[in-house]
Amino acid sequence: MSNQTINTPDFRRVAVIGAGGLGAVYATRLSTRPELEVVFLAEGERAERLARTGVVVNDLPSEVGVQRLETLEHPFDLVIVAVKHPQLREAVEQIAPAVGPDTMILSVLNGIDSEERLAERYGWERVLYGVALGIDALRTENRITYQSQGRLYVGRAQNEPPDSTVQAVAELLRGGGLTVEIPPDMLRVLWWKFMINVGINQTAAVLGLPFGPFRENAHAMRLMDTAMLEVVAAAKILKIELGPEDIEKWHEIMQGLAADGKPSMLQDVEARRKTEVEMLGGTVLRLSNELKTPAPLNAVLFDMLRARETAYGAGETAPELDFGGR
Repeated sequence: MSNQTINTPDFRRVAVIGAGGLGAVYATRLSTRPELEVVFLAEGERAERLARTGVVVNDLPSEVGVQRLETLEHPFDLVIVAVKHPQLREAVEQIAPAVGPDTMILSVLNGIDSEERLAERYGWERVLYGVALGIDALRTENRITYQSQGRLYVGRAQNEPPDSTVQAVAELLRGGGLTVEIPPDMLRVLWWKFMINVGINQTAAVLGLPFGPFRENAHAMRLMDTAMLEVVAAAKILKIELGPEDIEKWHEIMQGLAADGKPSMLQDVEARRKTEVEMLGGTVLRLSNELKTPAPLNAVLFDMLRARETAYGAGETAPELDFGGR
């Protein structure tokens, strides 16, 4: 994995693919800077619908426009990838017209593999890690509401010290009013967020509970923590420094989230959309099989979520995964 930098003297043109919770909030915040051109990237029917309805963030219509990829003539300085994981493979190819010799790509997806997929296509010199933590965006059709924007961690795998490109991207995002940090060990932060999502997203979706009850219900919290501990077990074998103290840190962050806020997977289940269960529980089960670490709770959560998807008709597009005779 190379930390080679490319020539990024200035960021003026920013494109966001994905107009859900994260994409809508980040694009709208950046669009408040008058010196920036900020657009949503889309194509086909999706572009037409987005141009027609737009997005509404905290009851205010966003002024971010739509750039059709079919008619794009010039690349952007920064492309933020904010789609859901089931759309990642398509998005990797879709953004090709927006990526030029000096374009940087920032992924803010859940999971631990989106950056690798983007780097396979565009090279590590163009790809930055991004981890969004603590944002409580709630999406209903084209309307997004949030109380906490959380914190956005950006950087390369190691940032001791961060290079000029990482610093420039961080300053760009801060200029839009976002809270941004550059951690020295980005891979650890990536796995920490993955651990959190495995715990809170899956258990909230299965139990049908927003954030609030997890602060008060010992049974819900025990389920969440157990799912996260199964990630910790795999991480230790892979030399990723995660431990019970990282679960406690998440408990502290969760105290500041809206009690009625809903993790994204619960929102997907309630809207009968395809979830990211393959990327969360599916990844844990794959690692469990490869590393010989137990993950019984994630196995149950995976089957429960896939059963719900199949029941409401969103599961047929997901591949059946082989977890070694589970």
